[in-house]
Amino acid sequence: MNMPVKEMLFGDAWEYAPAPESTGHAHYEKRYGHFIDGKFVDAKSYMKSVNPATEEVLFEFGVGTEADVDKAVQAARRAFEGPWGKMGGRERSKYIYRIARMIQEKARELAILETLDGGKPIKESRDVDIPLAAAHFFYYAGWADKLEYAFPGTNPRPLGVAGQVIPWNFPLLMAAWKIAPALATGNTVVLKAAETTPLTAMKLAEIIQEAGLPPGVVNFVNGAGATGAAIVNHPDINKIAFTGSTGVGKIIQRAVAGTGKRLTLELGGKGANIVFEDAPLEQAIEGIVNGIYFNQGHVCCAGSRLLVQESVADEVVAKLERRIKTLVVGDPLDKNTDVGAINSKEQLDRITEMVGIGEAEGAVRHSAPCELPSKGYFFAPTFFTDVSQSHRIAQEEIFGPVLSVLTFRTPEEAIEKANNTPYGLGSGIWTDKGSKMFRVAGALQAGVVWGNTYNKFDPGSPFGGHKESGFGREGGRQGLLAYLEVS
Repeated sequence: MNMPVKEMLFGDAWEYAPAPESTGHAHYEKRYGHFIDGKFVDAKSYMKSVNPATEEVLFEFGVGTEADVDKAVQAARRAFEGPWGKMGGRERSKYIYRIARMIQEKARELAILETLDGGKPIKESRDVDIPLAAAHFFYYAGWADKLEYAFPGTNPRPLGVAGQVIPWNFPLLMAAWKIAPALATGNTVVLKAAETTPLTAMKLAEIIQEAGLPPGVVNFVNGAGATGAAIVNHPDINKIAFTGSTGVGKIIQRAVAGTGKRLTLELGGKGANIVFEDAPLEQAIEGIVNGIYFNQGHVCCAGSRLLVQESVADEVVAKLERRIKTLVVGDPLDKNTDVGAINSKEQLDRITEMVGIGEAEGAVRHSAPCELPSKGYFFAPTFFTDVSQSHRIAQEEIFGPVLSVLTFRTPEEAIEKANNTPYGLGSGIWTDKGSKMFRVAGALQAGVVWGNTYNKFDPGSPFGGHKESGFGREGGRQGLLAYLEVS
């Protein structure tokens, strides 16, 4: 039975006094080149990194050339064939553990810098990104001297030099996801951070330098797409790990075909968050909000398609409309902020374009009635109803705070609609029936399926996709395999 949803009026109870995080604790240089062979080096040319919440230039960073990439690869090769490659797992683990401890010690500064450079709310940087980054280094420090136990009956051996390209949505966390298992398995690294968010990668380089890793073990070459292509195409790199868009992932896959390089890809997604009529609806609403508005929707596995059973659809939509009105949108450094700045003007334009397409196709737009800051790149939390499977907003990754709501009648229909996408990264199921949850989860074509929660990560749990969401796993014991020969 559908119960009418009464809107509770709180007056000005949702008006919070500003609670900005001080930036005095955070320090960074006004110009960074690259970090190669254990030293910071100058670049021939530079780009500007902009604070997306204020549109002010934060610092300049180098644009890596093929020559810069070659120097980094040569340094990584020397380290692999020299001190790092000859070092035992127990000694490697001490370095990795040291990096983890130093991330914890510098957690406040790193959180501020992540928010300044990327636009995400400080409470997310503080409570999610930085602790998880440290946790991944701690976790893989524990595996470094236990590889023969992780894969019994095999002879696990490192691949050599790993080229890694990471995205802008979780800069430090994505670096940790890739660097930590590579080091634990005895490989060396050449990494390129995203051109809009290289700041915490440079701070991680400082940590690596301070931790005393042998020169060349980890190298950072800054730049844009051409720099990433130089890493992918370098003939002396043994393995490529890429997180980013499906389109670029396809280009990389074609580039490494026939080269003998190992490859893992974590690409786009269009996750289905499925709410059954027997679900705990208040809990589900919070899961829906977390699934799509966390980090402004800049999440590959975001629950950007909400599938609701028809019998509770009106109630869920009404509750969701009330809930987004309470979300605080604004200054990412304010501890009250729930939805911060869109990462770049280019991404804001993409979101705006896709929302316009949704309206033109006949879907009904619901946006939070909030006042957006006059400067910076902001977009109000939004969801669409009256969405059909054929709508572009239901098929294409928007990568912003935009949700498409569809309905279903039976579990079989929910499964069919959830799988009706070229992606397969993350999904969620909300029900109080365990048997239903396991049956539906087993039928979903997704690398990760959450039950009565969403966007929960742990370094011991593998993460990855199916179909056009990529292949390979990061995290857990499975994450070691991407950097090992185990024959």
